[in-house]
Amino acid sequence: MTITKDDSAPLIAVVGATGLQGGSVVNALAESKLAYRIRAFTRNATKPAAEVLKAKGVEVVQVDLTVENKDQVFKAFVGTNYAFLVTNFWEHLNMEREVAEGKLLIDAAKAVGARGIVWSGLPSVSKASNGKYTHVVHFDGKAIVTEYGRQSGVPFVNVPAGLYAQNFFGPFGLILKRPDGTFEIAWNMRPGSKIPLIDIVKDYGLFVRKAIESELFPDGQDINTVSEDIAPTLIAEQLSEVTGKTVVYTHLTTEEWVKRLIGAGQPEAIAIELVQSFTFFDEIGYYAGQPSASTEGLGTPTQTWKQFARSADWSKVLI
Repeated sequence: MTITKDDSAPLIAVVGATGLQGGSVVNALAESKLAYRIRAFTRNATKPAAEVLKAKGVEVVQVDLTVENKDQVFKAFVGTNYAFLVTNFWEHLNMEREVAEGKLLIDAAKAVGARGIVWSGLPSVSKASNGKYTHVVHFDGKAIVTEYGRQSGVPFVNVPAGLYAQNFFGPFGLILKRPDGTFEIAWNMRPGSKIPLIDIVKDYGLFVRKAIESELFPDGQDINTVSEDIAPTLIAEQLSEVTGKTVVYTHLTTEEWVKRLIGAGQPEAIAIELVQSFTFFDEIGYYAGQPSASTEGLGTPTQTWKQFARSADWSKVLI
């Protein structure tokens, strides 16, 4: 462990440290050969995840990172050398709120003289598709914050998260059970299209650490994180292989997938957003035509989908 209280070590402020992305950043910094002070922000400093951070030597600050709490947010960043910033659209489903809170975090880091900001953004689907797909607001909002950050005057790097491997356990219904007892991954992506999949817990923080520890901070760059670029057919095939369950990939039309999602209980707006997301991934690419970042020089090998699938507990998904 290299987390320290020594004032000579850089102070890294980590938003979302009790969540997946921020937690991954804390873990990666803790495993670095360099020493860091880490300050984690949480709304509840007594919850178990916060106690785990304290046990690692992390400074845990209880603060509500909202526009209404601006003064306390600015105070929470005092002394920060580098800041890792992330927002959670799925917590409230409000793009305007996400944009406002993302800008607030950038303003707070700037106000205390941070040397660099690492931001978890995403590309603008509306712009990259020339207005064809306008419902992917969880991408578009983050893209607005990215542009704001790049104009802040603070060295700024955008480190977007690929598609979480953990999403296969989430509420979006990425794996469905068929009437015959087998399973399918049913999307509207062509079977051979590839998507940047990432084990968000193990691998995301490695890219953030590399940015912070670069000899020259990668100001203005996009570091498009990935564990493995993989086609949906191979996701299904390898999941079958490691679990012994029959999992196949089914290529749906856009209309079919929207109907399925709504039929499974998803609100129409979320169903449309999800389907437009995958249509965009298929036609233009998850990172709007940009390649995934190299996984060289991260200090730790990234985890393949097969490795992730082999180590995961599928007992509540493939039942």
